[in-house]
Amino acid sequence: MAGCCDHDVQFDGVSDAYKRRLWLVIAINAAMFAVEMGAGQAAQSQALKADALDFLGDALTYGLSLAVIGMAVRVRATAALAKGLSLLAMGAWVLGTTLYQIVYLGVPQAGIMGGIGFLALAANVTSVLLLVAWKDGDSNVRSVWLCSRNDAIGNVAVMLAALGVWGSGTGWPDVIVAAAMAALFVNSAVQIIRQAQGERRAAAAAQ
Repeated sequence: MAGCCDHDVQFDGVSDAYKRRLWLVIAINAAMFAVEMGAGQAAQSQALKADALDFLGDALTYGLSLAVIGMAVRVRATAALAKGLSLLAMGAWVLGTTLYQIVYLGVPQAGIMGGIGFLALAANVTSVLLLVAWKDGDSNVRSVWLCSRNDAIGNVAVMLAALGVWGSGTGWPDVIVAAAMAALFVNSAVQIIRQAQGERRAAAAAQ
């Protein structure tokens, strides 16, 4: 990828092949948000709702990533910074709703959780495979990769939560997985924000 001759140069997204694949990933995420949010409501699953919100956030932030491709480093880094902050906000929302679920704990429907979790996993593995060649780009490109990777991890976790709900007959596995996903959002947000801030500082110093 970019930087094959100079390892200090990071891929910035200026590639027709990358843009085409990013459009495909945006469409996949938008469709899965609608499917998973409806299923999460029907199953009363916080883990499914958290994952659905992640799909929506990814579709929106991937659109932002696409919009700033080819712009100045500072603009791309600022877009990545905004995406990092949005991930922090999603993590806070998931954590808040999880705490609410602990207080008003109900048992979600494990069958719906497992089935939709498998469908979402297939969608996200497809996205990861489409983007894997560009996983080490600048903060704007890397944020796309991290979000896709998080989605695949989250889907496996939702399926494990469904198994736990089915086996225990309680909603606690669902709550635990939702909390773990919130932590994953925050961890990725910190990585993106740090890289974006470093790129912004480097761009300012180069002026």
